[in-house]
Amino acid sequence: MRKKFITIFGALTLLTVLTGQTFAAEITVRGRLQKTVEAGGWVIVADNQKYLLLNAQRYENERWFTATSEVEAVGETKTDVVTIYMEGTPFEARTLRPLAENGSAAIQSDSRTLTKVLVTGDSIIQAQPDTAVLTISVVTQARAALDAQQQNANKSDAVVRALKAAVGTGAEIKTSVYSLQPQRVYKENQPPTIVGYEARNSVTITLADLTKVGAVIDAASQAGANDVAGIAFTLRKDRPARDQALAEATREAVSKAQVIAGALGGRVVRIIEVQEEGFERPRPIYADQIQTMRAGVGAPTPIEVGTLDITSRVQLIAEVEVSAR
Repeated sequence: MRKKFITIFGALTLLTVLTGQTFAAEITVRGRLQKTVEAGGWVIVADNQKYLLLNAQRYENERWFTATSEVEAVGETKTDVVTIYMEGTPFEARTLRPLAENGSAAIQSDSRTLTKVLVTGDSIIQAQPDTAVLTISVVTQARAALDAQQQNANKSDAVVRALKAAVGTGAEIKTSVYSLQPQRVYKENQPPTIVGYEARNSVTITLADLTKVGAVIDAASQAGANDVAGIAFTLRKDRPARDQALAEATREAVSKAQVIAGALGGRVVRIIEVQEEGFERPRPIYADQIQTMRAGVGAPTPIEVGTLDITSRVQLIAEVEVSAR
């Protein structure tokens, strides 16, 4: 008795494992429509094999959808679906068409055809910069190279200390350019003459607090800096903005496909392919170059940040079901 119980239990376990594994593959079924008592209401009888249409209601309004009509269906079997009477293999049709007498797809004025449309979606969103990059320089001139270099070193040291105090923690300050060059005078038919030397020490400041940009420029000016090579506002943390631009571009592409389908008197059946065609990183905003910096104390330097443009493009291929004309 125990052995018989184990055998039955093993058989049930094996049946459970086998029925739990479902494999879906697209197949083409040609056969005759037939009414059934199943909830789906219709089966396709093909070579003594029955396929229960799980989505028959999608096609019931077609004129050719009647009992004994010869049809061709493309879709997938659903072996994990259990019906009341298990009359036929559960089958979900992606396309269902009537067949002519010779077995080929019939072309009728009321039949539906599938076509593909290729559309693109574009989006441009605006985002606030989160990082400012400034290049501030100390430029000194003297007749002797050593004098120009020493004067520059003293002023640059004062400027760096003032910058560190102005930006606080979390900012990055580093030397980006240093040069010591002779100043020459050119006269006709004479070799150039060195009349002095110019020393330049440029410091690049990267900070996240954009409200401090004007104060940083003022502090550097008061400490001895006399040239701003450039101010750029960028977006370092651009992932949320990129995702938003991509989502909007995708929605626009889908909307275009739906408009085309509607103009053809049909509808979008499915999206076949979606591809991100391009994403353009936000270009930095460059403020007007400040060549001469103020030496005295006055009103704070006003800095307007502005916004950055972030663009995205999506290409989409949609399958559209339309009426044959």
